[in-house]
Amino acid sequence: SGFAPPAKHVLEKSEVAPSKLTMKLKDAYELLLSFFRPVTCRHKDEQALIPCHVGEGLNTSECLENKCCPSKSSHELKCYMPFKDNMQLTFRLLVLVAGGFLILGCLPFCCCACLQRSQCVNPLRRANKEVEQIVRKKRAHSEDAYGFTGL
Repeated sequence: SGFAPPAKHVLEKSEVAPSKLTMKLKDAYELLLSFFRPVTCRHKDEQALIPCHVGEGLNTSECLENKCCPSKSSHELKCYMPFKDNMQLTFRLLVLVAGGFLILGCLPFCCCACLQRSQCVNPLRRANKEVEQIVRKKRAHSEDAYGFTGL
């Protein structure tokens, strides 16, 4: 009786909870999209400022929460859309391609090092059946030969 009612809505048996997998996929998609579409709030003189889609009369924290850029000067817009950062995109793609080439360059050496130690792939590591048969025959022949002379 002394407890307050829960503020959150409790799901009933007939309701379906949102899947954690879809939330993770959405987060991953947003991260991937933000990686390939970097933005910046630094604008050059020739770039036109576009007002943020959520409104103009926002303070700095509301502007940042909506992924917009707050203006530092009073005569311009208070909240504007960020610009594409082509330099950051070029740098990210360069690092991504260089990392891919580094992995592709090291992959054959790593595979060869691992497979060289494997007996199932490297024929020099496993015992040769023909050699084993020849050794057995020679041992048997030498035992037979020495066995007859010893009598």
